[in-house]
Amino acid sequence: MGYHVYDTTLRDGAQREGITYSVVDKLAVARLLDEFGVGFIEGGWPGAMPKDTEFFQRARSELNLKHALLVAFGSTRKAGVRADADPQVRALLDAETPAVCLVAKSDLRHVERALRTTGEENLAMVRDTVAHFVAEGRRVFLDCEHFFDGYRFAPDYTASVAATALSAGAERVVMCDTNGGMLPSRITAAVTELMARLGIDGDRLGIHCQNDTACAVANTVPSSPTCSSSWACRSYPRAAWNRWCASRTPSPRSPTSPPTPTRPTSGPPPSLTRRGCTRARSKWIRCSTTTWSPR
Repeated sequence: MGYHVYDTTLRDGAQREGITYSVVDKLAVARLLDEFGVGFIEGGWPGAMPKDTEFFQRARSELNLKHALLVAFGSTRKAGVRADADPQVRALLDAETPAVCLVAKSDLRHVERALRTTGEENLAMVRDTVAHFVAEGRRVFLDCEHFFDGYRFAPDYTASVAATALSAGAERVVMCDTNGGMLPSRITAAVTELMARLGIDGDRLGIHCQNDTACAVANTVPSSPTCSSSWACRSYPRAAWNRWCASRTPSPRSPTSPPTPTRPTSGPPPSLTRRGCTRARSKWIRCSTTTWSPR
């Protein structure tokens, strides 16, 4: 089983404080990522961001990718709206990419409280949207947002979201530790149990671990031999700052420890250097390998 790299520098990377990509920037970064050899480049959310819509329009004539496939990101249809009548779904098709990545709620609490709909309707949203894009000839990847939190709360429902996507034709379901709070033992247990529940192997799954508690890489490693053949990395400066400051916060048991340093108003800690690319997210194993680390 090989591994696939799905990069989202052009979407997730744009969410970092202080980072703003122009369309020209996004085109230049896409060329560099292609030279680097990633398998998939998530270019942005057409229809939601005018800049991303323009990027995909220009990419058709200005990008000549030799290794990577360009992917448009979006969400499942809205509750109570047909997939073919949803403007956001239409915008994804208009991007004319060979693949799309759809994000879906997989935690029942978020379905009911954030989307304000029923679990059954959310499953229908997944099923209809995935089937619609498959019928249009697109490769479809589904991000199960808050998968691991949802699986701990209502495993039957969260597993049913993954099963629904796969049965509708999704090429791969990506399990997301969106809060970045899982530990390796919980990741391994959930992944192993999901595979047994659905009767599938790792070729149908991917993993995406956030780094809020500095466990993204550790959470990705146990999932790799268990299931995932695809991976993503993603870094959040907030988590890095928390980790850096915590490492320097005096212990209550050590009154003689040096005082906690004052955080600068902007920029990374002066003693830290960047390692890796800017919040690249590789899907299939979606982990955070871009971190701030002391010299």
